[in-house]
Amino acid sequence: MSEVMSSSAAGAARLARAKVNLYLHVTGKRADGYHLLDSLIVFAETGDDIRVASADDLSLTVDGPFADGLAAEADNLVLRAARALAAEAGIAPQAQIRLTKNLPIASGIGGGSADAAATLASLATLWNTKVPAARLQQIALTLGADVPVCVDGRPAFIGGIGEEIQAAGSLPPAWLLLVNPKVPTPTPQVFKARTGGFSAPARWQLAPKSTTELAQYLQAQRNDLTDAARIVAPVIGDVLAAIAATPDCLLARLSGSGATCFGLYGSAAAAQTAKAAITARHPAWWTSAAAIAC
Repeated sequence: MSEVMSSSAAGAARLARAKVNLYLHVTGKRADGYHLLDSLIVFAETGDDIRVASADDLSLTVDGPFADGLAAEADNLVLRAARALAAEAGIAPQAQIRLTKNLPIASGIGGGSADAAATLASLATLWNTKVPAARLQQIALTLGADVPVCVDGRPAFIGGIGEEIQAAGSLPPAWLLLVNPKVPTPTPQVFKARTGGFSAPARWQLAPKSTTELAQYLQAQRNDLTDAARIVAPVIGDVLAAIAATPDCLLARLSGSGATCFGLYGSAAAAQTAKAAITARHPAWWTSAAAIAC
């Protein structure tokens, strides 16, 4: 679950960590049109901030560098999460919620899902609901296929449409550089542009013991949505090339349906050096260097 940043009798705050697909295989398609996936998901020590406080009604304030991207949403996942938890607890949805939107919108790193998960966790603390973990996961699934794994907040393999979660175990220390060219790639558009067959699942039997072993394992996998995402946003190719060219980069790959790409590094210094280099060459791109939360 997203880590508690602070809590008190009057409020609580959590970091809604960025969700990163280290690999993403499309393994099939259901009769209803939803694609079946196999993916290794981790969470970066960067993300949106959720803060909740006691109030007489339910309200949401959005600020931060990407707040404008949510201006047109009258009822987003954060409010839906609050109402769903209140209904489960049999109480009125009373809270003042503040979302600081630090992650780009529609960027393949689970911003909305992570926000909903952090809202559930924060309000469970604020309202002292004591909803069992299994039931909280069920509520999360009603909000979106990616929300349950964000509630869990640990490295995991996901299957089905995202609702099947298998703990991946402890990962070796590793750092990510996230880069987004500030071009949205809506997931439905990317899946519509996808062609080709399906891939086999690629889950490990034993977790890698070093960052080098992790990179070697990932190099044998892929993101099956990369070609389709590059059709929707050709600049993704430039982002991947820029990351791959940085010193000590162990892997450069698209996360989810994009347009966020990531580089994998063996040290914080290497990730920060890569961030500085890409920011200097492409100041309009969004970048963030962070450790993988384990």
